[in-house]
Amino acid sequence: MIKPASSKPQKFKLNLVQKLLLILGIVMLAFSSLPIMVVLLLGLLPTITVILTDPRNSNKLTIIGCFNFAGVFVCLLRIFNQYAAGIPISILGNIFNIVIMLGGAALGMILYYELPNLFVIISKASAQRRLHSIDNKLEKLTQEWGSDIISDLTK
Repeated sequence: MIKPASSKPQKFKLNLVQKLLLILGIVMLAFSSLPIMVVLLLGLLPTITVILTDPRNSNKLTIIGCFNFAGVFVCLLRIFNQYAAGIPISILGNIFNIVIMLGGAALGMILYYELPNLFVIISKASAQRRLHSIDNKLEKLTQEWGSDIISDLTK
């Protein structure tokens, strides 16, 4: 007998061994590339905050995370060019690098909250232009055919 497909999506779960392997891999990655992990941890704090405070809003996470990572990636390029232990301190000690990393997240937040308003303004302007165009066409028809015919059609 064929079982009906369940309508609920199944959640992806890791067993204990997989969780331990994942944690071990992250710890090994953190120790092998400590300068990169320090800059990523401190630079991606706005994205981590969004993950912790609003985990169900994936649109907000995507926009803020992408802009934040773009700002952090600019600073990571310096680490990729010169891999040394003191580089994260010099990167995080420079205020302009902090502004770049956190400014990307701020730009993402501004876009997340203001982009819908921009679309509303553009839609209203488009509707007003269209209404003005329709009024102009109606005026031309009134002049060509006379107001009697137009008023009879609207009744």
